[in-house]
Amino acid sequence: MTVTDMSQGKRFFASENVYLPHIAIIEKVIDETPGVKTFHFNFKDEKLRKEFSFKSGQFAEYSVLGVGEAPFCISSSPSRSDHLEFATQQVGKVTNALHRLGVGAEIGFRGPYGNGFPLDFLQGKNLVFVGGGIGLAPLRSLIWNAIDNRDKYENIDIIYGARSPDDLCFKYDLDTWDKDKTINIISTIDREDKSWSGRVGFVPKVLEEVAPSASNAVAIVCGPPVMIRFTFPVLIKLGFTPEQMITTLEKKMTCGIGKCGRCNIGNLYVCRDGPVFTYAQIKNFVSSEY
Repeated sequence: MTVTDMSQGKRFFASENVYLPHIAIIEKVIDETPGVKTFHFNFKDEKLRKEFSFKSGQFAEYSVLGVGEAPFCISSSPSRSDHLEFATQQVGKVTNALHRLGVGAEIGFRGPYGNGFPLDFLQGKNLVFVGGGIGLAPLRSLIWNAIDNRDKYENIDIIYGARSPDDLCFKYDLDTWDKDKTINIISTIDREDKSWSGRVGFVPKVLEEVAPSASNAVAIVCGPPVMIRFTFPVLIKLGFTPEQMITTLEKKMTCGIGKCGRCNIGNLYVCRDGPVFTYAQIKNFVSSEY
């Protein structure tokens, strides 16, 4: 085994073949929504379990042997190391195969990849999280990281929405955060629903209504491309500069190591230069290419 200790976490390769995954065991499966599941897992190699590290915002390639692999963020927090988590929506061959797996099944894992969220830049600031649907997955890694290191951050605001109550992911987290007096969380759905007594409206509209202050703040955004596209102008209107706006474009990745070219946007490779970017880095092409 070769071990490369990188600033964004420890990347482990079983051999010189960077495409060869490690084997991990699924320990728990949570049905988040009718089409989304969260998987808790741990490495089969005990040494790797103890030594593996990553940063919030990084991703990995997960594989079902004999079917293929796909990239997803590590949705658990580095501050909670008893297991790892990822969430996936059932949309294709690999995700369909993953959704058929249960506790005890083996999957492949290679990573971590990408740059992660800039924790040094975020420390001492007010954090405004804006998420939609399964886009809460990478945000929750950073949210729990911030909660577990609460003294390093100022106010934490979370604005999260989905199409319907059934489409809200990580409801157990939403309930826990709602009970935390140090956090201001607002959940919304796109349109009226008989089972919903909370706020109604698209995430960008609700964000504008809530109007979090841009003073000493950073907004971290993740969700469907259309949500991201309409959220940035609202943040600008609220006084956030492009440098104060961060997003993750993890959807646009394939190989994970900058070789296949599938995640090219402008002059950047999402897997190599991201997936975390400031709006200042991507504002010239995000609306047309993402």
